[in-house]
Amino acid sequence: MKTLYFIHLILLCCLLISCKIENSSFEIITPEEAGFSSKKLKVVQEFLEQYGSAAFLALYDGKVFFNWGDIAKKYPLHSIRKPLLSALYGIYIERGKIDLNHTLKDLNIDDIEPKLSEIEKQAKVIDLIQSKSGIYHQAAAESSEMIIDRPERGSHEPGTFFYYNNWDFNALATIFEQQTGQNIFDSFYEDIAQLIGMKHYKGSYEKVYDLESYDDIPPTDGFYQYENDKSLHPAYHFRMSTNDLALFGVLYMKNGNWGDKRIIPTKWINKSTMAYSIADEQIGLGYGYLWYVLPQDENLGRCFLHTGNGVHMLAVFPDIKLVIVHRVDTENQYNFSLENLFELWDIFFSARD
Repeated sequence: MKTLYFIHLILLCCLLISCKIENSSFEIITPEEAGFSSKKLKVVQEFLEQYGSAAFLALYDGKVFFNWGDIAKKYPLHSIRKPLLSALYGIYIERGKIDLNHTLKDLNIDDIEPKLSEIEKQAKVIDLIQSKSGIYHQAAAESSEMIIDRPERGSHEPGTFFYYNNWDFNALATIFEQQTGQNIFDSFYEDIAQLIGMKHYKGSYEKVYDLESYDDIPPTDGFYQYENDKSLHPAYHFRMSTNDLALFGVLYMKNGNWGDKRIIPTKWINKSTMAYSIADEQIGLGYGYLWYVLPQDENLGRCFLHTGNGVHMLAVFPDIKLVIVHRVDTENQYNFSLENLFELWDIFFSARD
């Protein structure tokens, strides 16, 4: 009977990690080696199939113990673009190219009419990176919720009030390129993707004006979304595979180190994944430097994460060496919701022994 049990266990493990694993950058281990139950993870697989997920990866200490879907196909990251920019800021601040204490006035950053006020120009780069600029100008790629919730111009001084603000995020990209002389997509490829062995991200990009639908998105690794009637500053969008996004998460789990190379300063990772504001009082969700931060859990330890369009997710648990990535094909019709993402989270951690 014991022999049959172990054969069943091995077959189940193979089922859980077999899909598209040839495109993975990672070593494979069993769920049990990661502290999870193979049998319980079967429920996660059924959930992913039922609700229309595109891909899911779970890694322990940089090794895959659960793999589902096409991890090589590239999907838009949506708001997960922001942690990627945070990483670039950490690199170039250490190189002396960017100063977080510079004001927008120092950097000659403005926008179309109605232009920034003198008070708004006193916002510092660090205010933008904490999403506390106090600048409530129209911005490219704003969701309807952002537009509805956007405070009135001049209602908060720089550095005093958190509002998840695409103007801040987009202007940060403008500042990065202005101060470093580097294109964001090229820089991410040269300074991060190549060095950690991303398999699919190559840094190709285009400029898109007046985007009306997903059909207008170019099949590149990135694109600038210009809405010139709203703002001078385009949104910057990344398209990335689940495999490559997981590699980025593992880089953060390893405190910015890759082998014998330091890619992102550890000091920056520690600073950027601390909460400086409360984004959701109900669950205590905080916001750092372009990362969300969960309250510390006695079983899971620290967790910082970001979602995209309410359905994509990258979550890093450095204390327990865990990285999880969930993807949905948001360029086509899909039914997965934010509520499904919460449910998936609960089901997944219920499989932890």
